[in-house]
Amino acid sequence: MINQVTLVGRLTRDPELRVTPDGTYVANIILAVNRNYRNQNGEIDTDFVQCTLWKKIAENTAQYCRKGSVLGITGRIQTRNYENQEGKKVFVTEVVAEGVRFLSPKPSAEHTKQKEKEAFTVEKS
Repeated sequence: MINQVTLVGRLTRDPELRVTPDGTYVANIILAVNRNYRNQNGEIDTDFVQCTLWKKIAENTAQYCRKGSVLGITGRIQTRNYENQEGKKVFVTEVVAEGVRFLSPKPSAEHTKQKEKEAFTVEKS
């Protein structure tokens, strides 16, 4: 069987890096991917694809990418389900990234300094 996905799209928000109890890095992102055709109104629709990144891929993406960054992701589709607080079964389909390419230009030094300043301001408060 083959389960392989290749996507190119933009991040809908900054990646948030988390650490599991066993110390593994993980990041969940949403990638906005344009469709290859126009709808009846002549507009290009966009799909918002949930992706999960693990270990070094998650760490590097959180460090170097921001909202609007263009990423190329290769991975596999994974489905899972769980019961929510109301007892209803919820199904989730996501892409588990096995490789990520950063396709946007590297952030400018000024952008990096601004992010460091914001982090310092939050920590200081």
